[in-house]
Amino acid sequence: MALYWLVLGLFFQTLHAHVDFFTSIGQMTDLLYTEKDLVTSLKDYIRAEESKLQQVKQWAEKLDSLTATAVQDPEGFLGHPVNAFKLMKRLNSEWADLESLVLKDTTDGFISNLTVQRQYFPTDEDQTGAAKALLRLQDTYKLSANVLSAGDLPGVVHKSRMTVEDCFELGKVAYSEADYYHTELWMTQALKQLDEGESSSVDKVTVMDYLSYAIYQQGEIDRALELTKRMLKLDPSHQRANSNLKYFEFQLEKQRKAEEAEGKKEVQEKEKKKVDKRDVQMKRSKDPLPERKRYEQLCRGEGVKMTRRRSSRLFCRYYDNGRNPRLILAPVKEEDEWDRPRIVRYHDIISDYEISKVKELAKPRLRRATVHDPITGKLTTAQYRVSKSAWLTAYEHPVIETINQRIEDLTGLEMDTAEELQVANYGVGGQYEPHFDFGRKDEPDAFKELGTGNRIATWLFYMSDVPAGGATVFPDVGAAVWPKKGTAVFWYNLFASGEGDYSTRHAACPVLVGNKWVSNKWIHERGQEFRRPCGLSETE
Repeated sequence: MALYWLVLGLFFQTLHAHVDFFTSIGQMTDLLYTEKDLVTSLKDYIRAEESKLQQVKQWAEKLDSLTATAVQDPEGFLGHPVNAFKLMKRLNSEWADLESLVLKDTTDGFISNLTVQRQYFPTDEDQTGAAKALLRLQDTYKLSANVLSAGDLPGVVHKSRMTVEDCFELGKVAYSEADYYHTELWMTQALKQLDEGESSSVDKVTVMDYLSYAIYQQGEIDRALELTKRMLKLDPSHQRANSNLKYFEFQLEKQRKAEEAEGKKEVQEKEKKKVDKRDVQMKRSKDPLPERKRYEQLCRGEGVKMTRRRSSRLFCRYYDNGRNPRLILAPVKEEDEWDRPRIVRYHDIISDYEISKVKELAKPRLRRATVHDPITGKLTTAQYRVSKSAWLTAYEHPVIETINQRIEDLTGLEMDTAEELQVANYGVGGQYEPHFDFGRKDEPDAFKELGTGNRIATWLFYMSDVPAGGATVFPDVGAAVWPKKGTAVFWYNLFASGEGDYSTRHAACPVLVGNKWVSNKWIHERGQEFRRPCGLSETE
């Protein structure tokens, strides 16, 4: 038993080293085993309680029959010396034994196990992060609250429905961020499920309280008023509802008079200029609206800017990179994904064994993804990148060395000055918002500490299939590349002149369903002087 707790303790010390569980599906799997262990412990506790109650039940049934007979003729019953003796014995010792049995604490094992494991549970940040991820998925893939609540997602194997409490929790998370658009969506869904008869610890009045305020904040005073009236039918003494009723009525009257003063024409013009509620919310959150819309369209498979004439110029081929000795007998399958910037995909370029070994090496050291701070030039936690990553060096395992050599053979670029292989696992709704891989002119010290120049090119392995979502998209040019296990994509971030190619701005779309694993190699300028000679024109 002592050994069990020692092993468990070491396991959780490792687990405790990793925070932000929601940013990595791979590490979240550990939590399933944690919960399974707790369920086992809970079932042991239940069995112990049931055994105790069974003993108490048997004792009660035996005495119920005995006392029922005894009280019919107490003196006659106790006239039997054995009955008198047994009564003394029961009251003196057996009832005391029963008292000890009832008071026996069977919770020790379960409580101690729960206490040990609780300190390694996900935090409030994890719960909030997962909630925000659901809201992000809802927006990106245009999912209604009803669809998301019912769990009707493409490619889903383990379908799961959301309860009223779940919907209410999402609404509260949005409310705490002053995101009244999503507050309305999820409080409306919670109210819908309550109206349909779902039992819940959350009452309708509480839900309507949040909902009416969210609707009011979005300028729909008439709807807020109707909800407030409905609240008061359920709870006439609700203090805030009574106060809001008067306020909303006053505001509506004020609005009516203003409209009369302006005239019907002006009111109609205002109606025409009404914008989407989500656009208002995004502007409030200072989100770059046009790029965000392009990005989300591409994530949904919409808005791809490739004409039939352009796509007819994209080909597949067997590629040996100018008769590279390692590729002559085994050329690889190369496919053109996009023309400007040129993006190519290599099929069957990393084996299942190599993928499993890379994941095995990376998983214990996955940490919240970091990016280069353009001001300090140092690595910082990326709030806009919901994933965890680890770095693998060539000397750690022959597989990593083999992978690096393969990238060099196919690209013809020097790997000695490239960054280590970065492995990333995306979390709930995992994404990486639009960004450049190379350092721009306003970031002169972006990679100064590496001493290897700018990032000339990017190589990206897809190490898992993703049932829904998770595309790599290029918003400025309208390109979308979908994950396919065992493939890799490659593009140059810099022109041959050394100038940055701004059309390579890209993003990783949120993972809707599935577990996305990728690994990438950022290749730098140093060492490429003779492998990719400098061009004479700026965009060459």
